[in-house]
Amino acid sequence: MESNADWGSRGGLPQAFLTPGISSFSEFLKGFAPEYLPSGRPLPGGLGSASAAGDIAPHGTTIVSIAFPGGVLLAGDRRATMGNFIAQRDIEKVFPADEFSAVGIAGSAGLAVEVVRLFQLELEHYEKIEGVTLSTDGKANRLATMIRGNLAMAMQGLAVVPLFAGYDEETGQGRIFSYDVTGGMYEEHDFYSVGSGSMFARGALKKLFRPDFTAEDAAVAAVQALYDAADDDSATGGPDLFRKIFPVVAVVTEDGYRRLPDEELSTLVESIMDARRVVPDGPRSPLR
Repeated sequence: MESNADWGSRGGLPQAFLTPGISSFSEFLKGFAPEYLPSGRPLPGGLGSASAAGDIAPHGTTIVSIAFPGGVLLAGDRRATMGNFIAQRDIEKVFPADEFSAVGIAGSAGLAVEVVRLFQLELEHYEKIEGVTLSTDGKANRLATMIRGNLAMAMQGLAVVPLFAGYDEETGQGRIFSYDVTGGMYEEHDFYSVGSGSMFARGALKKLFRPDFTAEDAAVAAVQALYDAADDDSATGGPDLFRKIFPVVAVVTEDGYRRLPDEELSTLVESIMDARRVVPDGPRSPLR
């Protein structure tokens, strides 16, 4: 394999850039400069367990996704932790993947952000090479392949657990895909959550979800679910009214990806907090 130094000393582009390429950017990088892939990096010495990895690398936590007629919503809290230490209060965990999809991250924060950036490049590269965008299933499968490539690091505690949501242009529906650390991919229906607070968020969504949700209803349900997760999971951060730190909420519809602005979220969060002052455990669904 020709190294960067070899071609740099001669001037001009390396052969890899002059060869008709494949549509996968990560496969191209794997052949030309594997050291730039997260999986190509040597693991830190002495890293022998998941708990050790959790103590040295910030971890992101709860992400929720809700499908509604004509779209899908993805939301995440803003806290990152290292063991019992709050590493960051305003970390971003929800990102646009392309115009019609979004990805949220739980797990090792730095590695997960790197995987998201690579995934964004992967989708952009495919569109430039093939001249068309990937289908929603294709995007979800590409992300599964990238997670599978991180398996060695995941086994040592540096796991990336994303949640992928997209608007399917063929069916006009919002779709949700979850993953395990080995790259297993599962399509979810109606709603889903990942991260350490996911069991609490999912429990809340079981009671709140309605199939006729509007995008605004889905946003309210997502913030309620994240609030419940933060109420019971120390690694999930709740809304911080004093610092003006609110969950990241993104909606994907036929109009594309849209992140709700903080001004809009501020009103929504404050109305939920006002209601919680009266009913601390949140809205109650009917028994029958």
